[in-house]
Amino acid sequence: MRPVRLCFGVQSTGRAFAIRKIFTEERSMGIDMHRPASRWIQGDGGRFWRAIQIAAGAALLVFCAAQAAAADGVQKLRDGNQGNDWAAFGRTYGEQHFSPLTQIQDKNVHRLGLAWSLDLEYPGNSVSAPIAVDGVVYVATGYSIVRAIDAVTGRQLWRYDPKVAEVAGPKLRNGWGIRGLAWWNGKIYVGTQEGRLIALDAKKGKPLWTVQTTSKEDVRFISGPPRVFAGKVIIGHGGADTGATRGYVTTYDAETGKQLWRFYTVPGNPADGFEDETQAMAAKTWSGKWWEFGGGGTVWNAMTYDEESDTIFLGIGNGAPWNKKLRSPGAGDDLFLCSIVALDARTGKYKWHYQVNPGESWDYNAAMDMQLATLTIGGKPRKVLMQAPKNGFFYVIDRETGKLISAEPYAKVTWAKSIDLTTGRPVEAPNVRFENGTEFELWPSPLGAHNWLPMSFSPKTGLVYIPTLELGAVYNDKGIDLKNWRRREGGSNDNAVNVRIKAEPDGGVSYLQAWDPVTQKRVWKVETPGYWSGGTLASAGNLVFQGQADGKFNAYAAATGKRLWTYNTRGAAIAPPITYSVKGKQYVTVLSGFGTSYGLFGDASAKFGWDARSQPRRVLTFALDGKGKLPPAPPFYKAKATPDPEFQPGASNITLGSTIYHQQCYICHGLEAISGGTAPDLRASMVPRVPEAFQQIVRGGAMTQTGMPGFENLSVDEVEGIRQYLRSRSQELQSAK
Repeated sequence: MRPVRLCFGVQSTGRAFAIRKIFTEERSMGIDMHRPASRWIQGDGGRFWRAIQIAAGAALLVFCAAQAAAADGVQKLRDGNQGNDWAAFGRTYGEQHFSPLTQIQDKNVHRLGLAWSLDLEYPGNSVSAPIAVDGVVYVATGYSIVRAIDAVTGRQLWRYDPKVAEVAGPKLRNGWGIRGLAWWNGKIYVGTQEGRLIALDAKKGKPLWTVQTTSKEDVRFISGPPRVFAGKVIIGHGGADTGATRGYVTTYDAETGKQLWRFYTVPGNPADGFEDETQAMAAKTWSGKWWEFGGGGTVWNAMTYDEESDTIFLGIGNGAPWNKKLRSPGAGDDLFLCSIVALDARTGKYKWHYQVNPGESWDYNAAMDMQLATLTIGGKPRKVLMQAPKNGFFYVIDRETGKLISAEPYAKVTWAKSIDLTTGRPVEAPNVRFENGTEFELWPSPLGAHNWLPMSFSPKTGLVYIPTLELGAVYNDKGIDLKNWRRREGGSNDNAVNVRIKAEPDGGVSYLQAWDPVTQKRVWKVETPGYWSGGTLASAGNLVFQGQADGKFNAYAAATGKRLWTYNTRGAAIAPPITYSVKGKQYVTVLSGFGTSYGLFGDASAKFGWDARSQPRRVLTFALDGKGKLPPAPPFYKAKATPDPEFQPGASNITLGSTIYHQQCYICHGLEAISGGTAPDLRASMVPRVPEAFQQIVRGGAMTQTGMPGFENLSVDEVEGIRQYLRSRSQELQSAK
């Protein structure tokens, strides 16, 4: 019999299966399985063994092909030296957002030009991170609409729309869309606003499997990218700011969608029993009836995988609600809020945790990206995890033990004096928890010194490149009934804390900085316009790429911060860029278009002139000597109000309307109804003039298909209050002329 080549020998299982299958089929055809061997070989048995060879060979080919594909997938996500693909949110498992490619480098980046562009539709958030595999760029925008694009020509290969607006219902209120994708073994993975995780055929864009990772009735939603590791796909969710949410992550088989394990980030009701000893341990750090408020702790963004130790690291979010006095009164730490948690990737079992803000009350979550590296510290190589979370300190942690190595402020910090390296705990400033009715001016604000837009680490320079924000806020809980407070489900600003962000047009600054994680010192910084600057990409060509809110896309010298190249994208460019190579040619891709929380800052974000409807949203790809051209930018947008002679300035429900607006509406339409470009500026809209139409849109959901969710949870009087408030703001705009 001709020998069949085996892959690693494990295909013997597949061969045994093929033989068993044939024996079963032969019996069903009436063949005597007990005939002498000589007669089998000379007669029916010859056919039988030939059938075995064919079937076994086919089974082996399928198995070997699957193994080869899986091995290729591992290599794309593992190999730091292979820069052809950008197959994950941070390119590889360690999420350094670094590329080893050098064709585009500091000496020739001035030759970079537009290779191609692809226009994207409105409505839709276009601040997500693309991925690139085998010459195809994949992007997800808006409500998880996925596109495959030829990386060389820009031709769209396929488009998949999960029809989120048709099924999401109230969950549309919670965000603007998705931040990224995952790839594995010929599949693209995307989450949706209402909690689905979908696997698509990477070649055809057809769904292969779908799972519902959250309840359809709760306020959980997905805005972060999935991650893939060891044949598994993991996804978290958001929702701690919008309702009674208990955070968790769920891991599925990447091939089939079968659930493998789930880890809860905060304990549930003790009366229901705990899932495991880890939850029982965490419950000892809580008090009161925290489970009635959910607790929070969502993993809405950051997850990183260490293949060597088979560990998945979770970056865990804030409490629900923010105010610890209400959520969990007492001195406990409220595990695992605002923590980095290490889990056994195979089983989901707890390994260790480090909490950046014990008992947090300020939305200082640890959901920012985490990067793995090996650093020489004290003359010895250390396997570390690095994070620059919201609270303004840069943390270097031993990723094998969870022990803190160092922590220093990388931005203005007033909430703590330092981090005690012995205990790992912050040395908090007096009155930072607004005790006894006091208030505290907190730096950073709840937006953080660094938000979700990723930093990058270059092994070449040893530096971390952080998009940094310096903005303060005043916190207090005056006027809040801590005994009887109840959250309004779906509210975007209802956390039992009064927060006044210092969001004047020039009230804060943003900058890109290079940070040395060994010395814990800044090496250079470059100021960027506005409060919010884009995600970063570092490359071995001594370059750092980053976009800006004003539309400039820049390349800096990684060692010095000198700006070497800039391009006007004709639209905000704050999405994380990527780079990859096809047939020996290096490309850089970034999405343009305004979005994220920056759009809610009223005048501070409106000053860039981006209109939600007319601003361009595109996929932009650059290469050396690219000759592509973009059409002119749209005119600078400035909201214009029309006269409203029937408006009565003294309407009694304007105050109610302002309160409800800033709980339910401002997250998209902006502070004080001044839009920054994420959603239309309602001061310039005629709809608030027509009460019936306004009620149908806001309460009835008449414009759900365009991305405007319905708010059936609001009363007729509350919606009328919002309408009158918007008319008052329109009147003020008209009078300002």
